[in-house]
Amino acid sequence: MKLLIVEDETHMADLLRKGLTEEGHNAICAYDGAEGLDLARSYEFDVIILDVMMPKLNGYDVAKRLRAQKIRTPILMLTAKDTVPDIVRGLDLGVDDYMTKPFSFDELLARLRSVRRRISAAGEGELRVGDLVLDPAGRNVVRGEVRISLTRTEYNLLERMMFRVGKVVSRRSLIESVWGFDREIEENTLDAFMHLLRNKIDTPGKPKLIHTVRGVGYLIREDGQA
Repeated sequence: MKLLIVEDETHMADLLRKGLTEEGHNAICAYDGAEGLDLARSYEFDVIILDVMMPKLNGYDVAKRLRAQKIRTPILMLTAKDTVPDIVRGLDLGVDDYMTKPFSFDELLARLRSVRRRISAAGEGELRVGDLVLDPAGRNVVRGEVRISLTRTEYNLLERMMFRVGKVVSRRSLIESVWGFDREIEENTLDAFMHLLRNKIDTPGKPKLIHTVRGVGYLIREDGQA
């Protein structure tokens, strides 16, 4: 999973990141609420692990602003605030699960898996642009009546763009959200994969959907779409 850890205690955040990375996840840390909010707005994550008591913005404010902006990334609140009113407040703001400190790392892993399963089971809904349909639950892609076979990287690139139909997705955002924050991926590698993806999506006789914004990134939209 691609995880965002928003935690102002640097040692705790780095321990979480190290442990989650060792479990095979791709995790990045933000050390205050404002930085966490900015990253959550800019990139696609599978789950956000969110502390409450932080400088600049507390976790409740971060959750409230994300949900107000229709950002539905699952949130696991991880905090020392353990009273019933604290828990109720978090859940009422739209967080998906609530854990209190101190905690078991094994339980955290189980909670992350559970949150991800619940969101998948509820269905994220099909993503559409023109006659192209992407089903996140089944990871299926169809254009018109033809099912398109994509590699994992091609699928992830397409999904990231379709989450932001009609909006430019920067090259750096695509690289970091698909390959991770710690890998040195050259921009020509991104271009090569986008070329392969285009050959499968924008087939002859079909309107062009994937567009290049030179010097910035890529976007997907139907011709004439605002």
